[in-house]
Amino acid sequence: MVADLPLSSTTVVVDLMSGMGELWRSLAPQLSSTARLIGIDFSEEMTQRAPRDWPFELEVRVADVLDGGASSPPLADVVVSSFGLKTFDRDQQTLLATRVAETLRPGGAFSFIEMSVPRSGLLRAIDMAYIKGVIPLVGRVLLGNPECYRMLGIDTEAFGDATHVAECLRRADLRATYSSYFFGCATGVKGIKPVTV
Repeated sequence: MVADLPLSSTTVVVDLMSGMGELWRSLAPQLSSTARLIGIDFSEEMTQRAPRDWPFELEVRVADVLDGGASSPPLADVVVSSFGLKTFDRDQQTLLATRVAETLRPGGAFSFIEMSVPRSGLLRAIDMAYIKGVIPLVGRVLLGNPECYRMLGIDTEAFGDATHVAECLRRADLRATYSSYFFGCATGVKGIKPVTV
């Protein structure tokens, strides 16, 4: 997801739906010490659990990424998001694409990845059984509360895959390429904001 991003020359990275900063470990080796990473998530509890000790400047904001006024990031060189897209319906995906276009500087890049529903019937059945059954069970055993994991299956089924997100990003004048990973168990979108539109 981050391998092809121009991170070594990046000044500002914005991580949307950043949660507990799970993606930052992958970003850290490629970012310079002068880079600035801004994590944005609406859950204060999640952001409080995010690690703060990084070799780059970190700012964590509790805000709704769909509210441009609430998040108001500076023009970013890179916008990323991992496993937050499935919580948005189609209208919200359209708004998210607008926010991404507003956040990126011309020439800036973006990359998103999300759990998805495989098109193969057998793989879909196995994957959904894992997401709906195994993950909540692990949540109950390890965390004592499977509730937050129970929505994973519902949200993933409603999301389907990142096809519509890719379409929304293109309508927002971004160049977007759809990708499928792990035989469709995850899908993603990456691309750039053209210097001239």
